[in-house]
Parts: sequence; structure tokens; C-alpha cells
Amino acid sequence: MSFGDSSPASPRNPKIALVILLVFACGAMTGGVAARYHYRSQAVKAASAAQKSWKEGGKEMSVEHFRKELGLSESQTAEVAEVLDDFMKYYQTLQAQMDDVRANGKDRIVSILSPEQREKFSRMMTELQSRQQIK
Repeated sequence: MSFGDSSPASPRNPKIALVILLVFACGAMTGGVAARYHYRSQAVKAASAAQKSWKEGGKEMSVEHFRKELGLSESQTAEVAEVLDDFMKYYQTLQAQMDDVRANGKDRIVSILSPEQREKFSRMMTELQSRQQIK
């Protein structure tokens, strides 16, 4: 065999090189997809845990955490608790306003559409909501 030999068993055979390249590319893509879903699921879990903590007594946990970590006095702890209460009320008010804006926009769009378009729009909104719940 010479240096430039392209016999079927030679590593210089273009078909073998192509197969090796394809196997490498498939492995890289699979690894990338797996990593994306892994990190995405971790981010979803973290966001869910943060939201859950506020809804299920998280304020008390946060205030206590701040008190311990920052060495807050009683008056500082009370003020921090008040700030967190104000923040949550403000956040809930904004959330309600955003819900109203979305509903108003949706109603305005529906009023423009034909009956067939309304059905399709309704399906589109259902799909969008299910995708947002998955995230």
C-alpha cells in the first residue's frame, strides 16, 4: 500500500472519512441538544422554586434569611418585611394590569376576525398557552 492509497479499508477512503465525520457531527448535535434541555429544565426548576417560595410562605423565609445573613436588628427586620410586603402588592397589581391589557388586546383582535379566523386564533392561543406552561 502506498501513502495515498484509497482502498476500501484505508482511513483515507472518502466514504470512511464521511462516515466518521457524520458520526462525530451526530454526537455533537446530540450532546448539544441534551445539554440545552438539561440546563433549560434546571432553569425552569429554579424559577418555579423561587415563585413557589413567595406564594407559600416565602416572605417569612426571605425575611428570616436576610435577618440571619445580614445581622438585622428588630427594627430593620420589620422594615425589610414591610418593603417585601409593598413589593408583592405592587407586583400583584402590575400582574393584574398586565392580565387586563392582554384580555383587552385579545378581545379587540377577536372582534376584527371572521368566525373561521376566530376559531383558528383560539387554537393558536391555546397552543401558545400550553407552550408557555411547558417553559
